Amino acid sequence: MPSPDKTSVVVVDDTDESREMILRMLQFDATIEVLGKARTGLEAIDVANKLKPDVMVMDINMPDMDGITATEEIRKKYPYIQIVILSVQNDANYMRKAMLAGARDFLTKPPMIDELTIAIRRAGELARSEKEKAAAIAYTHTGMTGALGQGLRAPAQLGKIICVYSPKGGAGCTTVATNLAVALKTPENQVCVVDTNLIYGDVAVFFNEHGKNSILDLVGRSNELDPDIVNDVMVTNKLTNLQLMAAPKEPELSDTRKGDAISKIFTFMKQLYSFIIIDTTPQLTEIVQTSLDVADYIILLSTQDIPSIKNAHQFLSIADASQIGREKIIFVMNRYDKRIAISPERVGQSLKQNVAVTIPFEERIVSNSINRGVPFMIDNKTAPAAKAIQALQDELKLRIQKEEENNNS
Repeated sequence: MPSPDKTSVVVVDDTDESREMILRMLQFDATIEVLGKARTGLEAIDVANKLKPDVMVMDINMPDMDGITATEEIRKKYPYIQIVILSVQNDANYMRKAMLAGARDFLTKPPMIDELTIAIRRAGELARSEKEKAAAIAYTHTGMTGALGQGLRAPAQLGKIICVYSPKGGAGCTTVATNLAVALKTPENQVCVVDTNLIYGDVAVFFNEHGKNSILDLVGRSNELDPDIVNDVMVTNKLTNLQLMAAPKEPELSDTRKGDAISKIFTFMKQLYSFIIIDTTPQLTEIVQTSLDVADYIILLSTQDIPSIKNAHQFLSIADASQIGREKIIFVMNRYDKRIAISPERVGQSLKQNVAVTIPFEERIVSNSINRGVPFMIDNKTAPAAKAIQALQDELKLRIQKEEENNNS
């Protein structure tokens, strides 16, 4: 049983010499307790399941599963476990991938003893803080406290991040994001929609709401998040009981150096919501890239015009190069008109990504819903477009079910 007064640590490195060197470094620090060690990424996941340490010191390059992949898997299951990544390559790209996977710190091998122990102590403090927050959320879930706001309960398990993206403007991302959120919202499912368009975001407008705060108001507080802090920037739509994180009141022209904070924000929000729907811009800004990286599923939108299909093809190539699995991408053709010769089947064959759902072109219904600030999934559920959104919801739930079955097998 680890001591509550010490930071419990597991060391993961496939090289015996490196692993033992780190263990020797840590044995002289009275505030650190080494619980165990592992040689591979898969062993690291197994040890995390058994020992549940505060911190794992993780090498990147290992057989069977690299440290970044292992970090992502461990953080999905145990968000409070903090990972300190070690690598012989002081590469900015490695560092970015590690942070997006959920790593707390990134050190170059071999680390200095003070550098390593300070990083572990910082990570240990954060781990203990995250445990306390998780306990508070669980307490809220029982209905004993109103910390999350009236009627809002934490999900029984970590929620799913759904990123709605199109590499071509005008494909209808906000329409799909807002109506999908309405379809997913049930008394059991807490759902929020986050607007990451920092210049022209319209999520609040689509619900006839006016937001005073945005995700930027959380960036500076990403290391101290709690349910109250998140709730303070949300707008609750009374018609649907959805929570909205609006675009900034004043356009924000730069989102650089915010990726790490955005990743932490979305990771924390998975503890509060069953579904976090992210509305994005076509431009691959740092916030959009981070949203795509942390997403459990990406809804890729295209229309039937050639530029939109070409851009979707380019994005799929980028996704392949970035090791974003095709299984997490749900390809949707929006504004489908059967009179146009370009069929979803042909597009799917050409791009080697099946079109999972087609949403028919219904200009009157969609335009009216936008102008009224009432998503059509609220009062036009029998319309073909609404039935298509329902089909998209069913496809998403089917993917989640298959993922859970694979994880349990």
